[in-house]
Amino acid sequence: MPDMTDEEYDALDERLTRTVPTLGPNGTGFFSRKGFQVVGLDEETAKILNAKAVSSGKTPSEIVSSMLRKELSTVNQ
Repeated sequence: MPDMTDEEYDALDERLTRTVPTLGPNGTGFFSRKGFQVVGLDEETAKILNAKAVSSGKTPSEIVSSMLRKELSTVNQ
């Protein structure tokens, strides 16, 4: 995180060294989402994609796959 101070980095390091982070039970956390792969997107696109994924209960990968399938099916007709 580029906006953290050295003291904040040290505090975070101390916290993560002494505790084990827990994953959310509902699968909505970054590391608990199955099928999520990091891709390079501009910030606005990433926000829209993540909002759509959360509202639909799908992963960002599922959203993109669905959009691509729809786009490719119309191109081939």
